Amino acid sequence: MRVSAMLCVPLVLAALPAAAQDPTRGNAQGELAVTIYNGGQSLVQDIRQIAFPAGRTRQEFPDVSAQIRPQTVSFAAANTAIVEQNFDYDLLSPNALMQKAVGETVTLLRTNPATGAETRERAKILAVNGGVVLQIGPRIEILRDDGMPVRVIFDKIPPNLRAKPTLSITVDSDRAGTRPATLSYLTNGLGWAADYVSLYDEKAGTIDVQGWVTLSNNTGTTFADAKTLLVAGTPSAGGATSRSYRPRPQPPGDLRRAGTETAPREQLGDYYLYPLAERTTIANAQTKQVSFLDVSGVPAQKIYEFTVGGFNTMTEPASAASVIKFNTSAKGGGLGDALPAGTVRFYQRDLRGDPQFIGENSIGHTPMGSELGLATGLAFDVKVQATVVKRERISDRRWRTQMSYLLTNARSNPVTLDLVQRGLDWYWDDTRIIEESRKSERLDSDGTRWRIEVPANGEATITATFETRT
Repeated sequence: MRVSAMLCVPLVLAALPAAAQDPTRGNAQGELAVTIYNGGQSLVQDIRQIAFPAGRTRQEFPDVSAQIRPQTVSFAAANTAIVEQNFDYDLLSPNALMQKAVGETVTLLRTNPATGAETRERAKILAVNGGVVLQIGPRIEILRDDGMPVRVIFDKIPPNLRAKPTLSITVDSDRAGTRPATLSYLTNGLGWAADYVSLYDEKAGTIDVQGWVTLSNNTGTTFADAKTLLVAGTPSAGGATSRSYRPRPQPPGDLRRAGTETAPREQLGDYYLYPLAERTTIANAQTKQVSFLDVSGVPAQKIYEFTVGGFNTMTEPASAASVIKFNTSAKGGGLGDALPAGTVRFYQRDLRGDPQFIGENSIGHTPMGSELGLATGLAFDVKVQATVVKRERISDRRWRTQMSYLLTNARSNPVTLDLVQRGLDWYWDDTRIIEESRKSERLDSDGTRWRIEVPANGEATITATFETRT
């Protein structure tokens, strides 16, 4: 349907709230402070200079977030009490304008493409359901794409449509005068995460790490010249948390050991604060990055890991995970900082000296002094194949399973591989290793681990016999 909405602005529009209706009006925000949490929730504090008349009046606050949570609004101004508040989120658009004009009379302006002649007709909008149904005099007509350009001219903007997201507050003021009014509210749509760029030097056994705050705004509103504070943490927004009766132990995660060092950052309760050094404009539909970490020569080690999920024969060898380990301690040459949750991307230089991407992984909020092991991908040349050599029933409640693990390495240098056997208590009341070719380390009731040096262009075999009881 070739229809465009042209707004005709007669004198009647002057009686409507100009701040809410005029799309060309500048940003009405005052002195802004924005606190942004992980997870897409933020606190906005907006101090505006308002000319309050004495008595009860309705004050409008355009340029609030389109995703404002109205129930969280707080308003404060001297000698002024709040009576009522409304949030008008039905924004002005051609479709919304047509929907709101049902039952109203508009002007149709048609242009003859051959002659350029224009004709005008008054029409009443009857319905807008998959198309526009009009009554023009005694006839009913449907606007359609018939090659005849048509414009719809509206006499006015419906009062419940806004050019910008607008919060209206009815207040009762003891006296007239201009004074600051503080508007605070929570909103969705603003969020941040950390992004880390890590250059790994395998020969030197180090990584260089740069940390970036990546800020995103999908609120539908631009926050101009805002004092911005980022909070590393996710305050509870309510809701129940489900728990399983017996959670299964999981394979090694990214956080291998939680740190116990306090980071040199300002804290708010249990959260770390990352204030931006200068005021900044957070534009709608924009992603902004700010540096907060830059550390070179941090000791790091590459290791390979593979987890076998139960006592089963693998039909073919599978690749081990390539893992880079480092720590965030301020002692012993670590990163020396707490790490907000985000994505760590690893790069490594090729033979020409150019950094190439080798993988990425996500981390949660990580205290300073922690040990991390981040998988960057699956190894091309390091494989593992598990085989059930023998399984026998010893009694009604006892089974014996003999496992063999073949580890192969096609690289020109030896590699260290952590082989983990899981599933030791998934179905059994008790599992014990009664015989093994190399000593393992029991991780927990569900898993055990062998650390093996696999020779260059070679292989290694591990055997173990498990006795299980039900």
